[in-house]
Amino acid sequence: MTTATRSEIIRAFLPASPFAQQLGLSIERLDAEGAELRMPYDPALATFGDTVHGGAIASLIDTAGMVAAWGDDEPSARAAGATVSMSVDYVAAARASDLIARARVVRRGRSLCFMLVEVVDDDERVVATGQVCHRFA
Repeated sequence: MTTATRSEIIRAFLPASPFAQQLGLSIERLDAEGAELRMPYDPALATFGDTVHGGAIASLIDTAGMVAAWGDDEPSARAAGATVSMSVDYVAAARASDLIARARVVRRGRSLCFMLVEVVDDDERVVATGQVCHRFA
């Protein structure tokens, strides 16, 4: 029996995740250096008017960090892990726009992976940045 790689696992996991489905998340790019995820604008994710809720943006950052962590071709016997820590800085309001999260792997260890994430709107304006640390179980 062949053990799946982390990237194979995450490519199968994200589309099947009810939470990712609720947010409409999709993987635009995935490799060992990082990942790019799209979250389409949905009025159900707005907090006031057409402003995207900060919790939705934080979830996008967290998920992009997780996907980037799992983006290498390392075989994995277990499809388990968790965010150990995360920080978010909101730079500008995201209004009625799809959002793209670009997560870059800063360091990948045996059990921990550290990512920097930048979220931009349709006009490439930065709306949030974040740091994510993911632990492989």
